[in-house]
Amino acid sequence: MDKKLLNEINHLHAEICGGLSDPKRIAILYALSEGSKNVMELAEMLEMPQPTVSRHLKILRDRGMVIPERQGANIIYTLGDKRIIRALDLLREVLGDNLSKRSALADAIG
Repeated sequence: MDKKLLNEINHLHAEICGGLSDPKRIAILYALSEGSKNVMELAEMLEMPQPTVSRHLKILRDRGMVIPERQGANIIYTLGDKRIIRALDLLREVLGDNLSKRSALADAIG
């Protein structure tokens, strides 16, 4: 395998996969796909404690997945790149197809 590709895979894993490794972070990204929000709005919307949301936002911010913008006393977060939602939707489609295949196989066996 090409060394450049291997390096890109390692970087992908460290940056993107690491950022998506917690379902709470994925939920935050989907919430932000609906529009910009501050940490309290996200906490309320996702029914998570504010410190938990803040910790996850830091990880997403460090990876460029969310962009903070100060507006007065508030920090408003937006998606760093809307393509991440398309990628997540595609992964959800793959998961749905795999679950359907497993269900069909279980029905055929049972």
